[in-house]
Amino acid sequence: MTAEAIPLSTLIKHLNQLATAALKLWDTPPDAELSLLNVSENVTYLVKAANGYKAVLRVHRENYHTQRAIECELAWIDALAKNKVIKTPTYFLGKNGKAVQQAQTSGLDVPRFLVLFHFLDGVAPNESGNLKDAFTELGALAANCHLHAINWDKPTPFERLIWDVEAIFGDTPTWGNWRDAPEVTPTIKETLERVEKCIKQRLLNYGNSEDRFNLIHADMRLANLLVDQYGTRVIDFDDCGFGWLMYDFAASISFIENDPRIPDYKRAWLEGYQSIRILSEEDTDEIDTFIMLRRMALLAWIGSHIESPEPTALSKGFAATTAKLGAIWLKAQL
Repeated sequence: MTAEAIPLSTLIKHLNQLATAALKLWDTPPDAELSLLNVSENVTYLVKAANGYKAVLRVHRENYHTQRAIECELAWIDALAKNKVIKTPTYFLGKNGKAVQQAQTSGLDVPRFLVLFHFLDGVAPNESGNLKDAFTELGALAANCHLHAINWDKPTPFERLIWDVEAIFGDTPTWGNWRDAPEVTPTIKETLERVEKCIKQRLLNYGNSEDRFNLIHADMRLANLLVDQYGTRVIDFDDCGFGWLMYDFAASISFIENDPRIPDYKRAWLEGYQSIRILSEEDTDEIDTFIMLRRMALLAWIGSHIESPEPTALSKGFAATTAKLGAIWLKAQL
C-alpha cells in the first residue's frame, strides 16, 4: 500500500519497522535503538547505543527523490566540505560500500531510500532574540555556497529538484497546487491568482542565467544550522536543487514572512552575502518576488502535507496571511 493511502499513525508504525530492520545495512552496534526525531518530507530517527554511538537515520519519502538525486546531494555536501566552503554533515557508508541504502517492509508497496548521517553536536540559533547577527552569518553562508555552485564542475549525470516557476505553479507542482490548500476562499484565490501572474512575469523578465539561477540549498533557515564551539554547520540539504540564488533568502524566512522584523533581517542577510559576493541592483530588487514565490510554495506544501503535525499546526490563517502579503506586494509593483 502506498504511503498516501494510509493514516499517518499507521505509516509511522511501518516506517519504524523498516528503519529498525534497516540498521543491519550499516555496521551499527547490536544494541542500537531508534527514536523518532521528525516527520516531514522524510522521517528521521536518532540512533543511539550504550557505548555512546549516535547517528541520524533519514528515511526518504516515497517517489520524492531518485537514488541518483540523493547521491548528487551527498556529492555537493562532500565538495563543500572538501573545499572548506562551509561545514556540512558527514555520513556512513553501508556494508556494501554505498551511502544510499534501500529497504522495504510489509505494509508498504514502495521501497524507501535511507542515509545514515553522523550525529552533530550543537544547537540551532535562538530565534527568540535579536537575529540580525544570525541573518548576517546566514547571508555569508549562502553566498559561499552560491559561489561554489557557480564554479563547481558538477558530476554527471547531475540530478536534483528544480525550484522554478513550473515546479511551483505548473501542471504538476512539486509540493502540490496552492489552490487546494486549507482556507483558500474565492476572495483569497482571486488575490493569489494575480500574485502568481505577476510573479511569473517578473521572473521571466529577470531571467535564469547561471549567475542568477544555479544550485541552492533551498531551505537554509536558522533551524537548519547547528552551532557549537567549533563553528556553524549547515544541515538538511534534502531540498537542494536548481533555483534562483535569491530564493535562499526567501527560504530563510519561511513561515515568518509577516514578521515586522523581516526588512531588518533582509538588510542583515544582504550585508553578510555581499561581504562575500556582490549582487546587482536587479538581484536585490527581486528578493521580495522570491519571498512571495516561496510563501505560495509553502501554502501548497501545507495543503499537500496536511496529514503531518507541522503543516496542520501552521494551516490556520496561513492562506489569509499569504493573500494579505500578496496584496501588499502587488501594490508595491505599481
